[in-house]
Amino acid sequence: MAAIYSIRDLESLSGIKAHTIRIWEQRYGILNASRTETNIRYYSESELKYLMSLALLNRNGYKISKLAKMTHEQVSGLVTAMIQAPNEFNNQIEGLTIATIAFDEEKFEKILNTCILQLGFEDAIKKVVFPYLQKLGMLWVSGTIIAAQEHFMTQLLRQKLLVAIDGQTTKYDDQSREFVLFLPNGEWHELSLLFLSYMLKSHNHKVVYLGPSVPLNDVIQVGETLQPDGFYTIITTNPTAFTVSDYLNKLADKFPESKVFVSGSQTIAPIKGLSANVYVIESLETVVAQLETLAVA
Repeated sequence: MAAIYSIRDLESLSGIKAHTIRIWEQRYGILNASRTETNIRYYSESELKYLMSLALLNRNGYKISKLAKMTHEQVSGLVTAMIQAPNEFNNQIEGLTIATIAFDEEKFEKILNTCILQLGFEDAIKKVVFPYLQKLGMLWVSGTIIAAQEHFMTQLLRQKLLVAIDGQTTKYDDQSREFVLFLPNGEWHELSLLFLSYMLKSHNHKVVYLGPSVPLNDVIQVGETLQPDGFYTIITTNPTAFTVSDYLNKLADKFPESKVFVSGSQTIAPIKGLSANVYVIESLETVVAQLETLAVA
C-alpha cells in the first residue's frame, strides 16, 4: 500500500506550517489532496516530496509565486542544480553519496576516514559531512534515495561520532560550563546534537547528553538536579501538543539563570513572545563558528 500523509505530516516533514500549506494550496494550487471514504484529506508521497522541493527552494530565495508557475520538471531541475552546485570537497561528498546509495559500508568508511586523516575530525564534519547531509536531504526530496539508505548512513556516522566523543580528554577549568543536550519527544535525528556534544567537550565544557525523544518533564527534572548553565535542543518537526514558543518558554522560565539555545527548521520563521533567556541559533554551523558565545559569563 502506498504511503499517505495528513497535512500535519506534511507540516512536520517539510517544516512549512499547516496554515501556510493551505494558503499555498488554495492560492497556487500546488497540491491536490485526495479524500478518504470518511472525507479526510490526505496526500501522496510524490506530493510530499514536491512540497519539500518547494520548501527547500523557498528557503534558498525562490518566491513561491514564481515556483507555482513552474512545471514539476522545472522545480526538480532547480533542486538538481542545487545538488550539483560546486563545492570544495565535491569528490568526497559524491563518494559518500554513491557509497550510501549502494549500501557500501567499506567505501563509506574509507572515504570518511581519509577525510578525517587529512582535515582532522572537526573540519571533516564541517566541510564534508554537513554538506553531504544537506545533499542527501535534497536527494530524498528528488526521490533518488529511500529511507533505508538514510538509516544506513545515519548509523555509520553516529558510530563515528560516539567513538570521537569517547576518545576526548576534557580538562575542566574556571571557564568550563555545563550544558544539557537533548531532542524533544518524537525527535530522533541526533547527528547534529552529537557533533555539538563533541565540540563542547573539545572546548572543555561539561556535557550531559540526554539524546533523542526526551519528554520535557524529564529535561526539567534533570535541570532541577544540575542547574546547568545552558540547555540546547533542535526542533525540526512541528510539535502537536504545544507551540514552539510555549515549549521553550516553559523550560526558560523554570530556569531563568540558564540559557536555552534552540535551532532547527521550526525556528527558521521568527518566533514571537520568547523569554529573554531563549536564544535562537540560525544553524548548527553558526553554533560551531561561535561556540564560545554559548558560555555563560
